[in-house]
Amino acid sequence: MAQTLLKTPLHDRHVALGARMVPFAGWEMPVQYEGVIQEHRAVRADAGVFDVSHMGEIEVEGPRAHVLLQGLLSNDLDLIEPGQAQYTLLTNEQGGLVDDLIAYRLEPFRYLLVVNASNRETDFRWLKEREIAGSDVRDVSDEYALLAVQGPNALEKLGLPDAPKRTFMETTVDGIEVMANYTGYTGEDGVEVLAMAGDAGALWDAVLARGVTPAGLGARDTLRLEASLPLHGNDITPQTDAISAGLGWACKLEAKDFTGAEALRRIKAAGPER
Repeated sequence: MAQTLLKTPLHDRHVALGARMVPFAGWEMPVQYEGVIQEHRAVRADAGVFDVSHMGEIEVEGPRAHVLLQGLLSNDLDLIEPGQAQYTLLTNEQGGLVDDLIAYRLEPFRYLLVVNASNRETDFRWLKEREIAGSDVRDVSDEYALLAVQGPNALEKLGLPDAPKRTFMETTVDGIEVMANYTGYTGEDGVEVLAMAGDAGALWDAVLARGVTPAGLGARDTLRLEASLPLHGNDITPQTDAISAGLGWACKLEAKDFTGAEALRRIKAAGPER
């Protein structure tokens, strides 16, 4: 029996815009609207918006949430404070990449992890099975919608202030409460805007009304390739170790221990085979 594809809260709006819809990571997603080249250029020269509501969101909370994540994630969470985010890796015992993700420190003992759509269940299970007393791991993906607004004019068009990369703030866009994350996957400035799922349609309409071009998965792929950003499941997998993948900079091997750190230290010392 054919798998029923999941739909983001914006599915009907993509169809209404004439988007070409395709299966992606178990979801029915827009691959393009006007065309990949036009959408790619819009992001490089002006501003484009991607529906990335298929991404997973995992909340980790509790007095020992920080301890749990420090032992599982490759980067050093001691380097960020509430209001900051960090690119990091979820690694297995061999140093392979279970996933790459962004960790947002909401409060001293509360984190939000934004993970790849295809790994949402795997990542949640991985973290939940390793939960320790004083930590609570929850999959909150269905509560949120996520729009990536990227390009040199993205912030101006949204009426948002400039801010350092990998920071975030609670704010509003046309009266809609959002978390504006100064992160992205295109090599451009911009934000990934997290909103409640019920506000997704109003937020999408507001962003388009501000002159931002809708863009699909096709342009997202060409943009991230141009910026040399890896895609999990394509360029990196659980069989790819972080050093060979060129992601050793996100592994704080001298500062701390985490799952797979010993294996990665050996690979780094010997030099990667690939």
